Amino acid sequence: ALRMEQLTRACFARTEPPVRLTPREIAVLKLISTGARHREAAKALGIGEETVRSHVKSAQLKLDARNRAHAVAEALRRNLIP
Repeated sequence: ALRMEQLTRACFARTEPPVRLTPREIAVLKLISTGARHREAAKALGIGEETVRSHVKSAQLKLDARNRAHAVAEALRRNLIP
């Protein structure tokens, strides 16, 4: 039990470097978090699908995420998107 407590404490004590997403990356991740596809996000924001993909990839790199779902989860966990 003590080992588990130590691991838990260490996990929560770690600090992560701050991530700075652009306003557009945040807007794209918000839309994706609601279930929007790239095409739907592009239409809602008045930009191209490839531009949406670019914003998602950029956010993934900044958040060290493996895929777009992981990027959304990380952004939510870090309170970068509501």
